[in-house]
Amino acid sequence: MVSRKEVANLAKVSEATVSRVLNNVGSMKEETRQRVIDAAKVLNYAPSALARNFATSKSGSIGVILPYLPKVNMFSTYFFSEILSGIGSMSREFGYDLLLLFRPMDDVLNYYSQLFHTHKVDALIVLGSKEDPIELEALRRLKEEGRHFCLINQHYDGEGFSEVDATHEKGSYEAVTHLIQQGYKDIAFINGPDEYSNSRERSAGYRRALHDHGLEVNESLLFRGNFGRKSGHAVAPLVYARLNEVDALFASNDRMAIGLQQGLREIGIPWNQLPAMIGFDDSDIAELTTPSLSSVKVPFFHMGELAAENLLSRLRQSSLGLQDHFQIQLPTELMIRESSLRTESKEE
Repeated sequence: MVSRKEVANLAKVSEATVSRVLNNVGSMKEETRQRVIDAAKVLNYAPSALARNFATSKSGSIGVILPYLPKVNMFSTYFFSEILSGIGSMSREFGYDLLLLFRPMDDVLNYYSQLFHTHKVDALIVLGSKEDPIELEALRRLKEEGRHFCLINQHYDGEGFSEVDATHEKGSYEAVTHLIQQGYKDIAFINGPDEYSNSRERSAGYRRALHDHGLEVNESLLFRGNFGRKSGHAVAPLVYARLNEVDALFASNDRMAIGLQQGLREIGIPWNQLPAMIGFDDSDIAELTTPSLSSVKVPFFHMGELAAENLLSRLRQSSLGLQDHFQIQLPTELMIRESSLRTESKEE
């Protein structure tokens, strides 16, 4: 029997593209479609009934839920752009299109479930999910209905949702430990909102690192932001007012750290006199700041890839009566640069 791979080789396309063309799933160039059809005719290829039934029962689209953030260009935000790139890369391998959807301001309770009917998506990936009673109930409904969905960078204890996350607590612990090993003891912390599990986990890592090294948490050195650069900038005057108590800072993401750097420099602190600092995410801009920003690297692109791969693999298996959830946690890595290293200029 002729295989789909042979058709793909003759048409010079991927196997996923052959599947999409022969099952009329998704859109593509007419030239590509015709090349696949011609190759299938030459080889007298006929897909199996099982594969055909599976494909025609699906829409070929995977929905990605994005949070609605007014006045924020999230596609330029490292977190979202990397994850979406990873999702898109793997979805393409499976022959799926992405449907980007913004979470509504209201009626979230029914919105997720209705998407499977109104937009005919086969599965959902949810970004920016947070600890909220209505949000949680909406996700529980999806689980009860047997829908295929996955969360990225958010964890709900005891719920058994499919999730792809990172070792936020461990990364935070390693970052604060590095600062302590550099000789810093008065370490301030700028965290994001508590409704996000990664905020709580990064806070836990910060506190555990201080405790394990015999240092107490100074509650007056804990500051709150919203993961945006402006929120870090807004914290700068508060940090400056306590600068005699602070010799290092740990920020829960790079954007807040960079905003804080900018704010302190605007107040008049030279770049080489800034407190030691570490961010989180290891975004592209971390290496471009002055001083270059130490940061905890989170593999967002790979998280997006794994979310799509595991979700779509299980979606395919469900046609055979197989279904289960998955929980994946990827390792973080501390990237040490100028901003966290003790130098002579900082000691003077």
